Amino acid sequence: MAKKRVHEIAKAQGLSSKELLAALKGAGIEAKAAASSVEEADALKAIAAAKGDGGAATATKQKPPAAAKPAAKPAAKPPPPPSKASKGPVRQAEKASPAPGGGGASGKKRRVVIDSQAARRDQMGGPPPQRPPRRRGGRRRRPLLEEPPPKVEAAEPEATKVPSGATVREVAELLGLGSAEVIKKLMTMGEMATLTQTLTDESVKAIADEYDRKIEIVTTADEEPEAPQFDDAEESLIDRPPVVTIMGHVDHGKTSLLDAIRETEVAAGEAGGITQHIGAYQVHHEAKTITFLDTPGHAAFTAMRARGAKVTDIAVVVVAADDGVMPQTKEAIDHARAADVPILIAVNKIDVEGAQPDRVRNELASDGLTPEDWGGDTVYCDVSAKTREGLGNLLDMILLVSELEELGANPDAPASGTVIESRLDPGRGPVVSILVQRGTLKVGDSLVAGPQWGRVRAMHDFTGERVQSAGPGMPVEALGFDGVCEAGEFVQAVDGDRRARQLAQERANRLKTEALARRQARKVSLEEVFSRVQEGEIKELDIVLKADVAGSLEALQDEIAKVPQEQVGISIIHSQTGGINESDVMLAAASDAIIIGFNVRPLADARRAAEREGVDVRTYSVIYKVTEDLRNAMEGMLEAVEVEETVGEAEIKQTFKASKVGRIAGCIVTDGRVTRDASVRLIREGTVTWEGKLGSLRRFKDNVQEVEEGQECGIVLDGYADVKEGDVLEFFKTKQVEQTLE
Repeated sequence: MAKKRVHEIAKAQGLSSKELLAALKGAGIEAKAAASSVEEADALKAIAAAKGDGGAATATKQKPPAAAKPAAKPAAKPPPPPSKASKGPVRQAEKASPAPGGGGASGKKRRVVIDSQAARRDQMGGPPPQRPPRRRGGRRRRPLLEEPPPKVEAAEPEATKVPSGATVREVAELLGLGSAEVIKKLMTMGEMATLTQTLTDESVKAIADEYDRKIEIVTTADEEPEAPQFDDAEESLIDRPPVVTIMGHVDHGKTSLLDAIRETEVAAGEAGGITQHIGAYQVHHEAKTITFLDTPGHAAFTAMRARGAKVTDIAVVVVAADDGVMPQTKEAIDHARAADVPILIAVNKIDVEGAQPDRVRNELASDGLTPEDWGGDTVYCDVSAKTREGLGNLLDMILLVSELEELGANPDAPASGTVIESRLDPGRGPVVSILVQRGTLKVGDSLVAGPQWGRVRAMHDFTGERVQSAGPGMPVEALGFDGVCEAGEFVQAVDGDRRARQLAQERANRLKTEALARRQARKVSLEEVFSRVQEGEIKELDIVLKADVAGSLEALQDEIAKVPQEQVGISIIHSQTGGINESDVMLAAASDAIIIGFNVRPLADARRAAEREGVDVRTYSVIYKVTEDLRNAMEGMLEAVEVEETVGEAEIKQTFKASKVGRIAGCIVTDGRVTRDASVRLIREGTVTWEGKLGSLRRFKDNVQEVEEGQECGIVLDGYADVKEGDVLEFFKTKQVEQTLE
């Protein structure tokens, strides 16, 4: 028989791929993945052997028949009386002759005491140690030699967790100090504070160091709520659709490949051909459902791509056959490995001229992703998004890998999931895309996602159809939140609106106090600000940032942070999703800030307010244009610097004294030229002795404006007459040069 793939043989025999892989392993046949190829005859033998072993194992577990039971043991003989020397386990407590005939009723009975430790002492060699004699007071003497008790090293105390943005009262309680004591210590540090004032992280650390306390500052990012754990019974779990993330380098055809799979045209509506948002879609293949997450491939969306890998079950890395492995391809692989998910390689654009699928395999094999055809365990699929070649095989492989993962979830558990994306719709309010991971989300459920909460008023699936419930693995758009949620936030259903509001308020308070602590840490005294402004050290560009969705907002903030800020700092004073409104313009006017909008436009009243207040509003649809304009604006804020340019040099050969003009220096121009409007520096024996302007420049009897190299001239320095033979006059000009950020 010819070779066939493991999953094909398993399907023909009515087995799962996992069962067949186990049977092959038991038969000593090497097969690392379900897509590996093996001899069909060997596989059938392995299946038969596995079934035979299972039957034999079952037979060995049966009980032996009743006839095979061993016969009853004969009655044991009574033990002989122990000798005096041996002191056996039975010692006579009372000696008496037995009655004739084996102890009748008329004879005295013998009482025995059984010592259960005697046999053990016989093996150890001797009787038990004698206890020390008692004193008169009834207490026994202690042995003269005693082993000292082992020294127990004191365990290092655990660090006290102090939330960032804690008040004076909270810090005092956590550190076991008095509030007055903490306030007094802050006063010695030059900080006046009340009981309810928020302290900066630096102040909290300084107080802990003063009192030798070990602390750990905990931020809200460190306290991300964990997914609820359920001890679900095996029969309560159902198969859920696998969540697949499409990852890879920009322009390698990720969106086009997904379009070909779900037969839509998303790429046509994207600005610059770059996917700007995370989308979730479902595809049906062979009576099974697959959920796709389309993470952008642009470098600015690294954080969004990492978030996609965290919620995914399988990562499909798209590599162009004509372009090969690129830096963002390796970055996507690293994200998938960090999330510990299976990786499937889709080699796209195999129909393009110059395509080399084997080159992609060679490059990735050196990175540890060896194809299963070469003896590895990574599945490779050659596809073409344009001609749709190999798409069916790609979906088959995705289902095959998910089958080995044994994905299951309890649909009856409280609903929980992850925010894929969120935005503010002018007509519907906050719209949150949620990927349900456990339980069933229903209309009317109370949800909490970080500092936001809400009751589900309506839900729509990826096609826009209205649905009443969403099971595990299904992405939906939910309406009813009180605000825009952060992308990647954990969502969970709770009992009632009151509980949801309470959890969200607690989270919001933590975020608020933490932000207040960060702002206070940036405060400086008025005198320090004034001196830094005078010295030209402090310059800052304030920005109000608005974007259409939370993912784009996060990506913009990360990209702006990469702009060099050693000379000019960037301060994002406000960032939010949604259109540019009048409130944003007034904030920018009060802060002398500019407004940057990404995929959003100013409303009519905001446009009029911006014209009235003179606020600069800039809107963009491609992210790298934002950073390019920012760099230009920051470079315009830099003050021009004076740069000195040497014009020429002249050496004094002889000096003359004139009654009307003073000391005249007879010079020869040794380098460059001498100009009348240039500044001059007198250098004597390598030391600058004077710097100023020219009084006059003559050649023979004529006043001239310029003298070229090699020519002689007479020079009178303005206000300086101490010139000597051998001195060097250096001529230079200063000019203003614009600075750059680099």
